[in-house]
Amino acid sequence: MTYIYLVRHCEAMGNHKRLFQGSTDCDISEIGAKQLEYLKERFKDIHLDAVYSSPLIRAQKTAQVIAYGKNLEIIIRKNLAELHGGVVEGKPFQEAFNAIPGLADAWNNHPQDFAPEGGEAMRDGYVRIYDEVMALARQNRGKTIAAASHGGVLRCLMCRVLYYDITRLKDVPWCENTAVTLLKIDDNDKISVEFFNDYSHVPSEYMPKRSRIVGKA
Repeated sequence: MTYIYLVRHCEAMGNHKRLFQGSTDCDISEIGAKQLEYLKERFKDIHLDAVYSSPLIRAQKTAQVIAYGKNLEIIIRKNLAELHGGVVEGKPFQEAFNAIPGLADAWNNHPQDFAPEGGEAMRDGYVRIYDEVMALARQNRGKTIAAASHGGVLRCLMCRVLYYDITRLKDVPWCENTAVTLLKIDDNDKISVEFFNDYSHVPSEYMPKRSRIVGKA
């Protein structure tokens, strides 16, 4: 069996400021730094053969604590990066979405159709992240690895894993910051989920709750 720990990055300033971060390379927040302390402790005694990361700094800093003390270099993989937001990239989440007709409705009610002008369509991200994770699994047969990535693409991945149907995307919970998901993949590429979106390592005071529905706080 091949085991892949998937970890959403810690809170970054874009999360704190309620921006559509996407490909915007925001640094981590003070709360994010606290979350990483607990994530480091969680991975302290977990054997890993390799650690991968999105190129974005919030993911790289997350990967660094996962790899802490393991004598492993972080391997950057561009296809672990978040969706690019195009016209909403780096802009205030609520304002930008509500200013563009139909975009908030797609995001809230049928996210599989989310495709901001100049950005990456959700359907393309759905294919990209699955292909990337399966490529990592095939390169690491029989090993245990970890990958630091992002909320949007991890949601797409888990939709594929759980339902194999992008129209079910709305039914998939978002991973919280530093939440850990563990996939088990056999030699026939069959995936099973050991656990999903587990952030029990972080005390509740360091896990801000924010709605991801446009129009709510």
